[in-house]
Parts: sequence; structure tokens; C-alpha cells
Amino acid sequence: MAEPPQSPRFPTTRWSRVAAAGGGDVSDAREALAELCAAYWFPVYAYVRRKGHDPERALDLTQDYFARLLEKGTVAAADPDKGRFRSFLLIDCSFFLADRRDHERALKRGGGRGVVPIDAHDVEGRYRREPAHGDTPERLFERAWALAVLDRALDDLRGHYAATGRAVLFERLRPALTADPGAAPQAEIGRELGLTPGAVQVALHRLRARFAAALRGRVAATLDNPTAAEVDEEIRALFAVLAG
Repeated sequence: MAEPPQSPRFPTTRWSRVAAAGGGDVSDAREALAELCAAYWFPVYAYVRRKGHDPERALDLTQDYFARLLEKGTVAAADPDKGRFRSFLLIDCSFFLADRRDHERALKRGGGRGVVPIDAHDVEGRYRREPAHGDTPERLFERAWALAVLDRALDDLRGHYAATGRAVLFERLRPALTADPGAAPQAEIGRELGLTPGAVQVALHRLRARFAAALRGRVAATLDNPTAAEVDEEIRALFAVLAG
């Protein structure tokens, strides 16, 4: 019997519930907020950098922004009716930067408060791989957000395949999933893994189905009580940003 497609585990807490917990002590919702922040801190860093701050200052501001966001009550004023967590982040961060312009010195990174994990070793290299043309900070934020969503969906898949003992299969098929021009031919993958051409095609089909499910889950988790049509619209918007 053919293996039914299964969705890898992904967060299902809508950010509206996270916002509602901003003024209370609902631990699971606050943990979900921390997970969202940890997943999508780089778009904020890229936005801050494009606003003209040097790498060191941008790290300080990004860490301090998320430290403030994670503090009790900070997200209570968020408007879930706006629908998108990324929209809230962009607007809120712009206000944060405007307020911080009045400060004459950078705060110590994180200020002793809990912050989201940031890989400072690679962050500037990652930023420099972004397009160098004259995109606005807002446009760069949108692009970085779209890439972060795709990366998180791929991370979900990687974990799912690793947990089921198929990490090598995932790594060999992943380039085909992302339309990497360097992807190995399916016949070559089959020879390496001892699979028939038909088995490779089935495995790739299942990978694509799981990726679609993981991507929908990641997108849905950043929307407010979304319908299937709203998730479809957001996915189209994300890919449009990457194609633009």
C-alpha cells in the first residue's frame, strides 16, 4: 500500500493568540511568540541594516527590539485584524527605530534580558548575500521574510526525514525540490541510493507534497485565523516577492 502523505509537525498557534497573551502569562502562547521571533529575526536585521545602521549597531538594535517584544505586555497592543505577523513586525520595528534615534549610545546587546538566538558569526555574511541594488528597506524585509518562511518549511522537512531515517534521501532530493540548477539527475540519485527510477519519482513526489504542507503550515501560523484561500494568497505573495 502506498504511504499516505503526511504533514511534518509545524506550529499551529496563530499570532493573534500570541498577541492576546501579550498582557498575560499564557506560557504556551508566549513560547510560540519566542519561536516566531527566533524564526524570523533576520528580516528585521536586514531592515535595520538597510536603514543605514552598521553591522554592530544593527545587531544591538535587533536584539534589543526582540527583547522588548518578548517582554510581558509588549505585544498586547498588536492588532491581529491586520492579519500578518510580518506586517506587525515591520510597522512595530519602524516605530522602535524612530524612538531609538533619540538615544545617543547603543545599549548592551540584549540589555540582560531574554533575547532570541542570533547567529552573529554569519549574520553579516548572510546580509551581504542579499541583493545589492536599490531596494527599499521594506522591500528587502519582505524578501528576507519570504526566504525565512521557505527555510523554516525546509527545516521542518529535514527534521521529519531525519527522524524517519531518511536524511540522506532528503539531502539528495532537496536540490530538485528547490529547482537548483545543480541538482543531480534522478537516475544518478537512484544509482547512489539503490532506488529504481520509479521509486525516485515517487520519493520526489512525496517530498514535494510534504513541502507544500509544511509551507502552508508555516504561513498559516503567521496569519490570524486564516482560511485556505488566505493561505494561498499569502503563498502567492511570498513567491511574487522572490520573483520580483
